[in-house]
This record gives sequence, structure tokens and C-alpha cells, in this order.
Amino acid sequence: MNQQIEQAKERFGRLLQEQMLRVERMKAQKEFVDYQKKEQIVIGVAGGDGIGPAITAQAKRIMEFLLKDAVEKGKVTFKMINDLTIEKRAEAMKAIPDHVVEELKQCDVILKGPTTTPREGDPWPNIESANVAMRKELDLFANVRPVKVPEKGIDWVFYRENTEGAYTLGSKGFAVNEDISIDFTVATQDGTERIIRAAFEYAHKNGKTKVTAVTKANIIKATDGKFLDIFYTIAKEYPNIQADDWYVDIMTAKLIDEKRRQQFQVVVLPNLYGDIITDEAAEFQGGVGTAGSANIGKRYAMFEAIHGSAPRMVEEGRDIYADPCSVIRAVVMLLSHIGFQTEADKLDKALDICTQTERKVFTTGRSNGATSAEVADYIMQTIEKM
Repeated sequence: MNQQIEQAKERFGRLLQEQMLRVERMKAQKEFVDYQKKEQIVIGVAGGDGIGPAITAQAKRIMEFLLKDAVEKGKVTFKMINDLTIEKRAEAMKAIPDHVVEELKQCDVILKGPTTTPREGDPWPNIESANVAMRKELDLFANVRPVKVPEKGIDWVFYRENTEGAYTLGSKGFAVNEDISIDFTVATQDGTERIIRAAFEYAHKNGKTKVTAVTKANIIKATDGKFLDIFYTIAKEYPNIQADDWYVDIMTAKLIDEKRRQQFQVVVLPNLYGDIITDEAAEFQGGVGTAGSANIGKRYAMFEAIHGSAPRMVEEGRDIYADPCSVIRAVVMLLSHIGFQTEADKLDKALDICTQTERKVFTTGRSNGATSAEVADYIMQTIEKM
């Protein structure tokens, strides 16, 4: 028993060293990139797995349509990243192969299709999530997920911490012996401050009047407690913005409370709670297949759909009928992030018309519905009529 404890202590010590080095890297970070000052913005497009290549191809078509002038002037260029697939990742036995990491770092922003994360019983090796690895490698600390359903009074923006919490060491927990397995959750001062400040800054710049923190600080006292303490400390710097907090279990209930849910505006959460709550929130606008997601860092940013890779659709030859709207929603955020707000607003409005107001062309996932290309055509035709 003593030997098992000593071995566990040694492994835990190595994890602490890794996290302390990560903190030092955070402290050395510069300010956010100013895209307007860049001579050229490189947009990477990584199709990922399953239906990913099919839907990201349509999203790229729409970007090329909206950014035609910028591309012709050399302000924007596209870079295809083809090897962020489960096959290549399994071959390299890495969440992201080294050469793909280098390709990603040659881009300013990345549009990414869904990627497969192997689980028990899958034919793939137990490699880490490509999403988690990319967030850590590119330090994409803020996962921003908007949910908007005007007829229900819902206008939420979630700021989910992306690089800490229960996921940062998700693949590095271990079995001490056959009776005990341990996983870890991590909260750092710098990591917590930057996500909470990003949420308040968003609220301040976009006329929002309330920011809500979600934790389980009454039970998870060290890490969630730290998150909540820092939240209220930073809130004092924004006296015109109301700050409140909810525990994650009751928050899941309040999102479906028709009266209470209209009071939420900007919500900031640790990693695991953000993953759960934002999937629940997306159901209000039609499910995770309708939701886009931004992953923001100071140097890089990645934009994606939040649904999975749907390998069965590919196996059955139905990937051409996959709904591309989620990844196109991500394009709205990408365009806004790099300074093309007019184009972002046009696409956002067109998506609302095409998916809610008119809905003349839509997918069913099968041949009795539209193809993803037909949906993209419909969206571009709608933009042309504006």
C-alpha cells in the first residue's frame, strides 16, 4: 500500500509541475491580436471527422461568397487543413499530429468541423479529445456560445472556461490500485481571472446589464470556491453590471423556468458545467445541431459546431444531407471576431430567415430533405436579396 501511495504522489507531483509551467506561460501572454492591423488574415479550415468535411465545405463556400472582395485584395486567405481526422490522429497516437499543430499555428483563426473522441469499445486507441488538445495547444481559454430565441425571450451568451477545470487533466487521471481511481480539477488565478474578465468585458461592450456565475462552490470548495471569489472581486470593477451566481444543479432547472430564464444575459462557468449547461441551452433554439461555438485566445481563435461527427450518417451515405447551420453559425462569430461585422450581421440575419421565418429549404438528415449544399445556396440567395 505504501508503495502505491508513493507512486501516486510522484505522478501527482509531475502533474503539478506541468500546471505550474502552464501558469508561467499565461503570465507571459501579450494582449489580444488586432486583426485590423494585420496585412493578411489566414483562415484555416479543418473538416475533421464524419459529417465534418461535408458541412465545413458549405461554410467555406459562404465565407468565400461574403469575403470575395477581401480575398481578391489579399486581406483574407484560406488554408485547408486535411489531417485533423481520427485516422491520422490514431496513426500518430496523438490527439493532434505534430504536423497538424504546425499547420494550425500558421493560421490566425480556424473553422473546425466535429472531431471524434474515442471511448471504451470504439475501434480507435484511447487518445485525448482533439478539441481539448487544441484548446490547450493554442491556449483558447474562452469558449463562447450564444443562444437566441426571441419569441421565448431568450438572449444568452455563455462564457465557458476552456483550458482548466475537470478537462485540463482529463486524460491524466490514474488508478492508484484496483480499488481507487483519481481524476482532477484545476483552477488557477490567471486562468480564472481572464475568463471572468472576458465575460464582463463582453457585457460592458455590448450593453448587457447582468453577468451570472455558475459553480458548485458550496461543495467543491477549493476550485469552484476560488472561481466564485474571483468573480465577485472582478464584478466590483463593473458597478453598472449586476452580478449574481447560481449552483449548477439549480441552474439547469432555472433555464427551463419560463419567467426566470429571461433574466439571464451573460453566463460565465468553469469547463465541465459550461459543457453541460450550453448543450441544454442549445435545445431551446433547436438542439446542438443549430449552435455554433467560438474558442478565443489572445493569439489564436477557433470556431466550430458543438455537435458530434455523426459517423453513422457517413456509413449510410447520408453525409450530404447533414445540416450545416451549426457550423455556419460559427462562421458568424468568426467574421465578427476578425472585424467583418457587416458580413457577420448579414449572415446572422439570413440564418434567422432561413431557419425560423421562412424555412423554405431544410434538411432532414435523409434524401427526403435538402442537401447541405442546397441549404448553403438558400442562405446565399437570401443574403443577395437583402
